[in-house]
Amino acid sequence: MFPFLQLIPITLQAFLQTFIDPAYLFLYLVVCVIIAIQYNRMEKLRENFFGARAGRTRKDFLAAIGYGLLGGLLGSYLVIFVGLTISGELYYLWPVAILLMMINIRFLCFAYAGGILALSNLIFGVPQINPSQILALVAALHMVESFLIFAGGHLGAVPAYIKGPEGKIIGGFTLQRFWPIPIVVLAVITGGMADGGIEMPGWWPLIMPGVEGNPQDLIFALLPLVAGLGYGDIAIARTPAEKSRLSSLFLGLYSLVLLALAVLAGHNRAVALLAALFSPLGHEAVIYIGKWFELKGEPIYVPAAEGMRLLDVLPDGPAWRAGLRPGDVITAVNGVKFTDRTEFYNLLQSSFLPPGVDYISRAAGAAKNTVIKPPEPGKAWGLAPVPESNEGRYVELLTVGPLGRWILKLWGKTSR
Repeated sequence: MFPFLQLIPITLQAFLQTFIDPAYLFLYLVVCVIIAIQYNRMEKLRENFFGARAGRTRKDFLAAIGYGLLGGLLGSYLVIFVGLTISGELYYLWPVAILLMMINIRFLCFAYAGGILALSNLIFGVPQINPSQILALVAALHMVESFLIFAGGHLGAVPAYIKGPEGKIIGGFTLQRFWPIPIVVLAVITGGMADGGIEMPGWWPLIMPGVEGNPQDLIFALLPLVAGLGYGDIAIARTPAEKSRLSSLFLGLYSLVLLALAVLAGHNRAVALLAALFSPLGHEAVIYIGKWFELKGEPIYVPAAEGMRLLDVLPDGPAWRAGLRPGDVITAVNGVKFTDRTEFYNLLQSSFLPPGVDYISRAAGAAKNTVIKPPEPGKAWGLAPVPESNEGRYVELLTVGPLGRWILKLWGKTSR
């Protein structure tokens, strides 16, 4: 048997047994509740656009649970394979990450907190952590996140009117996914063999330094951790599926480079400093490159030369059942052309029979015709058109937290 296969049943057993532990299960459920709240918030954002609930909260939440379990299992094998041992790093990661989140919501990512903690240890000697281990943990979690984004980052995309850097409002999607990640990691047992300890096979190299002794003679325990991963992005020049795949590629490359630097950091202080700097700066580069690709590309969801382009269509709504999809351009209702969305909806409402709609399919690139069955009284047609002009509601590209707003306010006073 290939040596690594020896750890597969052990890790799987430890992964499943963690859910029997009441304390661990409680923490996992708390994370799940927080994530469920986020998906419910996203459902309300869709309702603002369509005037009706899409009913995706339960579906998105269950998908997040399933993907999170798979990602956690894969992440467990990854951290054990590279020999990553965890001690007290997470006790420092969470408080720093939460403080950074108060400046800007995207700084909640461990890439920033991990880099800051590693730099602090390397320069000032505090806190007492192993920089290579904490950076390897950041890399491993981002590898898992890259897989999750590729598999389901586009699901449940929320239509939005987005204000670009030049102040122009364009149509697009905000991509937001959250996953509860149960993961099993290694911890060194001091003082000899203990209950739950396992002796690693002789082939296994301890890549991550931080414990003394011959790795082949050490005794380890598989301990459970709970993490929450989140993905936020925008899709303007690409469909949500295309954008999530591109983001997954960038994030995967970042995590591979960071993992390689973290491994080498245990043997060279200069490399350790480089890895600590790359953790936040490389993550910033991933975000910048992703936005650059999107903002420099040709927007998809912009007004058509004639007719009304659709930003999104409510799944299983009247328009969806009629065959309309995001990006399609409606050109006429019952053969009558219109100039704006108000006139379009007036034509729908005044139609005595189910209205016939002429449209150009984005997928087929051809003109088509369909009949939309009117919704029940008080229900929505399930259409979200692209922004026309001077939209009152839009999404800012950057979200500054309360501490960040306080800093900007203070900076404004001192710069006068």
